[in-house]
Amino acid sequence: MAACAIAVRPDQEGLVEPVARSLAEAYVQPDVAWPRLIVDGDRPVGFLMAFLDIQWRPEDPTDVRSGLWRLNIAADQQGRGYGRFAVAAVAEELRRRGTDRLITTWVPGAHGPERFYRRLGFRLTGERSGDQVVGELAL
Repeated sequence: MAACAIAVRPDQEGLVEPVARSLAEAYVQPDVAWPRLIVDGDRPVGFLMAFLDIQWRPEDPTDVRSGLWRLNIAADQQGRGYGRFAVAAVAEELRRRGTDRLITTWVPGAHGPERFYRRLGFRLTGERSGDQVVGELAL
């Protein structure tokens, strides 16, 4: 499958799971996962997967969130607007479903995507999800 051939830069490999793993997770969680291949013409350039209506904190059943779960843009296609397009596509889908915020997480650090997300308007919530920080974009 063409999606599985999408590879991020070597310095990003530890920051996002490979597309094959995302597809496996989508297969076993079809009610939560919203996977999409990003193509330009007939050329795959990236992959995104949103999560839909998950209980965020086990101790609070009313804290249900949706957002961007994975974003993989091919190493040679980064910096061309595909990531912005992907985030906009997820935002549009969440708005269509009546959601007023888009959540995502990322590993902080020099090669991480924080600058990218912050330029798109995400703000840090002060929360952590494992070793990742949580960002939120108001819709």
